[in-house]
Amino acid sequence: MSTQTDQRYDEAAIEAVPDLPIVTITRDFRATPAQLMRAHADPELFVKWIGPDSTQARIDHWDFRSLGSYRYVAVRGEEEYGFRGTFPAITDDKIVQTFSFDGMPEAIALETMWFEDLGDGRTRLHAQSLCDSIEGRDAMLASGMEVGVHDGYAKLDRLLAADAV
Repeated sequence: MSTQTDQRYDEAAIEAVPDLPIVTITRDFRATPAQLMRAHADPELFVKWIGPDSTQARIDHWDFRSLGSYRYVAVRGEEEYGFRGTFPAITDDKIVQTFSFDGMPEAIALETMWFEDLGDGRTRLHAQSLCDSIEGRDAMLASGMEVGVHDGYAKLDRLLAADAV
């Protein structure tokens, strides 16, 4: 059990694990674990919140199940940024997926996300990305990913507040 249950993040805490090729993300939501799972599982909901405010998302392929796969594209004007991966395992409260950016297909991260029920309609999202190297981790952090994480989760907050999830 986390010792930070009284803290509420308005923004995700994004951290590099020292001396390991790992990035962690922690963020609280006013939502149930089931709502957060649905927001990640349903492609129609996923495209409404994923990524920076400056992009629109498009799903090219979505097979959200254990041993499934996905590909989505973030579109900004004429620019397109593709992301793809597989879902090695999905349970009621955990998603394990691989993740790669089409511009760097050799850099594949293994991501694990789980939802901690804090009670009172609040849930803490925990995510861990295991990158291929410290350099890969640092490149991920330098890519501007934090803008997409913060903007995306703010959009998800709005969907949750509007009872759209």
